[in-house]
Amino acid sequence: MKLVNGFDLMEYAKKYHHVLPAFNTTNLEMTYAIADGLMKANLPGYIQISSNNLRLSNPQIIALIAQDAVKKSETPIGLHLDHGKSFEDVKACVDAGFTSIMIDASHLPFEENVRECRRAAEYCHFYGLPVEAELGAIRGKEEDVVNEAESKTDPDMVADFVERTGCDVLAVSVGNVHGLCLNPHIDIPLLAKINQVSKVPLVLHGGSGIPKEVIWEAKKYGLIKINYGSDLRKEFISTFGKAYEQNHNEHDVIHLSLEAVNNVSAKAMELVTMINEH
Repeated sequence: MKLVNGFDLMEYAKKYHHVLPAFNTTNLEMTYAIADGLMKANLPGYIQISSNNLRLSNPQIIALIAQDAVKKSETPIGLHLDHGKSFEDVKACVDAGFTSIMIDASHLPFEENVRECRRAAEYCHFYGLPVEAELGAIRGKEEDVVNEAESKTDPDMVADFVERTGCDVLAVSVGNVHGLCLNPHIDIPLLAKINQVSKVPLVLHGGSGIPKEVIWEAKKYGLIKINYGSDLRKEFISTFGKAYEQNHNEHDVIHLSLEAVNNVSAKAMELVTMINEH
């Protein structure tokens, strides 16, 4: 199967009452592992990469790897830009063949956030791709970007933001956090209020650490996508770390890389199954 357009992927999820996991990749091994986990679970989701991680690669290379990783798939898998930090990154990923895009201008004042998201949406919509935008700030560490402040999404701003940006999916801040060093406390009543006024489905970033029961409850209030990065990266890194601790002369890269792929795949399969088992 080819990489699936983000609009089609969301329609598929709505039809079969799925929540779509979006798993962060950085390299070839992580990309193949994510695709393998989704295929083994026979459940849909996204491979995604952030602007920050594209420093180690580029959109064309990641797109080619992802296209190869899903070619044997019989379940829909999309390729998403996570936390797109500039219009240039958005454009590069669309041009490379990504099937879904996030523009993250949430750190900017409201009007500037609207303007940047609108620009990205107009470009992506020309090519028939959905755009995710973010309103509110999420605490924690997203790769090497640290945000110590939390600004929960204001329901009173949601309708205007969605209308003016033209976004197709909205990432919200309702007590979710980035990384594994903070504990998420999801405000379900706030999520419900946002869902009442949002014309588009909702996204939770920082899925690692959120109990499955909370995710099942959030599904009732517009949640269509949840992001996972830290859980999978921990599996990848710990594979090499454990080997090094056992033998400081360990140098078998291919063996450990294959083991890491298996470990990340198993974690992706576990997570996508967990969020959709209810």
